[in-house]
Amino acid sequence: MQAGFRRGSKTAIVGLALTGMGLTFNAQASGTAARECTDWSAYRTFASRFIQPDGHVVDYSTQVQQTTSEGQSYAMFFALVAGDRAMFDRLLNWTRANLAGNQFDAGNMRLPSWQWGRGPDGSFGVLDPNSAADSDVWIAYDLLQAGRLWNEPRYTRMGQALAEQIVRHEVRSLGGIGPMLLPGPQGFQNGDVTRLNPSYSPLPVLRALAHAMPDGPWNKLAENGYKLVSVTSPRGFAPDWAAYKGGQFVVDPQNGDTGSYDAIRVYLWAGMASSADPLSKPWLAALGGMRQAVAQTGIPPERVAVSTGVGSGEGPLSYWASLAPYFKALGDERGLGLARTHLAVLDAPIGSPAAVSREPVYYDRVLGLFGAGFIEGRYRFDEAGRLVPSWRSAC
Repeated sequence: MQAGFRRGSKTAIVGLALTGMGLTFNAQASGTAARECTDWSAYRTFASRFIQPDGHVVDYSTQVQQTTSEGQSYAMFFALVAGDRAMFDRLLNWTRANLAGNQFDAGNMRLPSWQWGRGPDGSFGVLDPNSAADSDVWIAYDLLQAGRLWNEPRYTRMGQALAEQIVRHEVRSLGGIGPMLLPGPQGFQNGDVTRLNPSYSPLPVLRALAHAMPDGPWNKLAENGYKLVSVTSPRGFAPDWAAYKGGQFVVDPQNGDTGSYDAIRVYLWAGMASSADPLSKPWLAALGGMRQAVAQTGIPPERVAVSTGVGSGEGPLSYWASLAPYFKALGDERGLGLARTHLAVLDAPIGSPAAVSREPVYYDRVLGLFGAGFIEGRYRFDEAGRLVPSWRSAC
């Protein structure tokens, strides 16, 4: 069910042209800043290839023509980093209308459904009404940062209202540890077993939510997210999924101890966290296995049995994108150099000779924007997790 990070998963192809619905922002007022600041060629390529004019994201490698809250949340972040407020508003309006049933205002807020697409009868709509906590925290973060950076109180109010719904529906207090972020409201607690996803707790995002809403559980969620990763990564490799049972973290009963396409984001979030955050170095230290593997073989393993550290396969371009900030944070110049070499293809226009041999697929470009954008200095996170985009000083 869940919006897990897999190749060929998630995002959309068709939608309704939806603007307004009580949520029309004055994009024209920021148009000059957007034109001046959006000099990010990889972002422009992503937007032209995957974002439709009405504000929904398309993954052309899928056959079900789905859109997801994750795809929308990431694209909103990229638009914010690029200073592209008009795009941010289109993405937000589409998400509000299609994934939240137009219930996405400060006084009438619901968690967005995670999956939307073509149903068995050929019509488009919500396919799974359950929400995805990782997407929800990113959308709340995007709104709060947009409200601060663009001085738009409505964004801020919406972000706060969404964060409150996350706490109400997606945070549970587990005996012996306290609050944990569940992957979604339904389907992850079965008896005394609670399934968890380590990649759903990006440290900078949780810190920023804590800064904006200090009475919430966000700092505790960050601490417990670190505990989850440190305990379930005995060889320095994060698992895709884990579980909590009997007062301790255990191997996930459904997916086992594999670390692959979900887990690669754990390294990405750790690498992007501010070095001033007290959890930054411990979090990186818990993930040392991936650095050792790349040092030994020159490639990131596609899959790892985290209990033994035995890897197999070769990770795709999206892995290098996720690991670039990780290598940078660790001061690993060789690993960072390898990542830069692989990520160079993202700057090649679609259809150009440089891109013909290896056209990046959807997730290559999504995680490429996160990773390459970070090491290029297009954005960073401060010690409170707040976004610091380069356009703040450039425009």
